[in-house]
Amino acid sequence: MHLRERQAFTVYGSDRVLGVLRANPIFNVLAEDCVRRETIPLGQSFEPRHVDGSSSGLDVELFDVPGKVALYLETGSSPDQLAGRPGDTVGVEIRSGGERLVYIPGCAQMTDGLKRRLAGASVVLFDGTLWRDDEMVRLGLGPKTGQRMGHMSVSGPDGTVASFRDIRVGRKILVHINNSNPILVDDSAERAMLSQEGWEVACDGMEVSP
Repeated sequence: MHLRERQAFTVYGSDRVLGVLRANPIFNVLAEDCVRRETIPLGQSFEPRHVDGSSSGLDVELFDVPGKVALYLETGSSPDQLAGRPGDTVGVEIRSGGERLVYIPGCAQMTDGLKRRLAGASVVLFDGTLWRDDEMVRLGLGPKTGQRMGHMSVSGPDGTVASFRDIRVGRKILVHINNSNPILVDDSAERAMLSQEGWEVACDGMEVSP
């Protein structure tokens, strides 16, 4: 709807991501006389503004997250090539009124630095792509594992649930969930296990209050 009706908005992104937009003519559909692009340095707070320039009241920060270069930017299959550059995979921290929301829709690995970032957050929206690393291979849906696609598994000793057990946060919600993931089934054993661990599963139309 935005693209057809030329409704003005702003694209905020890392220098890396906006560089990809500039380098690919297909992204000129985001006409710069209508869609403003603003480069945001990683690790620096900024306030996104409404189209009319008025204040949003939000304090926002982009930060680097372990991940993978976008599929269409892959030039090889070695770990160094797949890891990409800083800014390829980012998380977003949004602060307002003493509350913090952290949004990480893609994450390949939990690190000590990321744990420190997450600790004390009011709400965390986190990568819930696959339940297990070889899920798509086992189901015959594709040849790639979760790690090959740059995603942690939800389950397992190095998975999301285990990694969050020593991180104190208010609400934990899984997002970016692949349709092969059994947590989408309300009465599945996997969904029950998540509930016991204090996790929620995002759904269409979900509204979140800390």
